[in-house]
Amino acid sequence: VLPATVGVPEAADCADIDPLAFEDAVSELCRRDGCSDVQVVGGAGDLGADVLATTPDGRRLVIQCKCYGAGHKVGSQDLQRFGGTCYAVHDADLAVVVTTSEFTDPAVDYATQCAILCFDGAFLGAWNNGTGPAPWEL
Repeated sequence: VLPATVGVPEAADCADIDPLAFEDAVSELCRRDGCSDVQVVGGAGDLGADVLATTPDGRRLVIQCKCYGAGHKVGSQDLQRFGGTCYAVHDADLAVVVTTSEFTDPAVDYATQCAILCFDGAFLGAWNNGTGPAPWEL
């Protein structure tokens, strides 16, 4: 039996959605799949973290959420801003950037160097509908 979806938006819907609604949906996926201490901390002054949680195996999860339309890829600058805080400020054991769209090649390269997991729209959709893994299962 697949878990219930939580209404994570598709890239096409991002122009019409409040970024906080996307962060809430991602936090609900974390809760649904066994995370504890889930908090939405996004907004001005969030220092790069939108969702904080403890994974089912006890790791500190720090997620940056990017609700972007299909033509708007997450770039290297987005990853660099997150990379500067996810470990040093937020004490992440696992740092993840989740987007409804895709990542540029330089963003993926940076993420690989800094141990940041890039979770694109395809992974997000599969996580949401229960056919793919949660980020901490990869």
